[in-house]
Amino acid sequence: MKHVIFLLKHVTLLLLCAIIAIAQEKSTDQPTLDAGGQALASLAPQMANQTGPVKRAADGKPDLSGIWSPDRTFIYDISSALKPGESLPIQPWALKVTKEHMSKDDPEANCLPAGVPRMAPYPWKILQMPGLVVFLFEGNIHTYRQIFMDGRKHLEDPAPTWYGDSIGAWESDKNGDTLVVDTIGFNDKFWFDFAGHPHTEKLHTIERYHRRDFGHLDYEVTIDDPGAYTKPFTMVGHSVLTDSELMEYICNENNQDVSHIVGKDERK
Repeated sequence: MKHVIFLLKHVTLLLLCAIIAIAQEKSTDQPTLDAGGQALASLAPQMANQTGPVKRAADGKPDLSGIWSPDRTFIYDISSALKPGESLPIQPWALKVTKEHMSKDDPEANCLPAGVPRMAPYPWKILQMPGLVVFLFEGNIHTYRQIFMDGRKHLEDPAPTWYGDSIGAWESDKNGDTLVVDTIGFNDKFWFDFAGHPHTEKLHTIERYHRRDFGHLDYEVTIDDPGAYTKPFTMVGHSVLTDSELMEYICNENNQDVSHIVGKDERK
């Protein structure tokens, strides 16, 4: 029964992504976003009453806490999250590996962490507190990521991990206060997306999170991996605040998906 519920929720979310994407293409009265993440950012009916002022923490900084929708361009193919006119600066060997990767071999499909900046097609939650920001992920693996905000430096020689060693700080820019997260120390095991784009242990990410208003979270992620890409590139995404709660999702409990996955996922 749990497996059926999980599958139904997965299918429902994917259908929602598709419906929203089609509606956005046909819409003429919605503002055009400058890069990826359009689908789930355009939930206009749901978010009509969520354009109020940004919540503030006790220290006066924006409070990013909440349960947020995933951005489909951070799920299927990272090239869809690039700024208009840009292409993925992938090295030949990495492109070859991407084409060879089959969906059944995706670590995320096999109940392993998605890594950074990949998202699973499930909600995620931000917990913000003095000195620490935590990301909680509903699926595909029920796990968490810690971002240390206490002024510490990176570990000198961090052991490679799925989410790396993350430190954060607030910066003020043209948009206001932005949370900037610097992460190193990744392993090379996760894929960036369903398409199978790889990375190496040289990966270094810079994430910038800005809460535009009460119900909208904008973010940019700069990927710097000289082992797999010829130059750094930036992905742009958007999430909307949801009124749901995270449900327990234990991926490796009765996981029957992999045996039914055939071929390669070519969705953008």
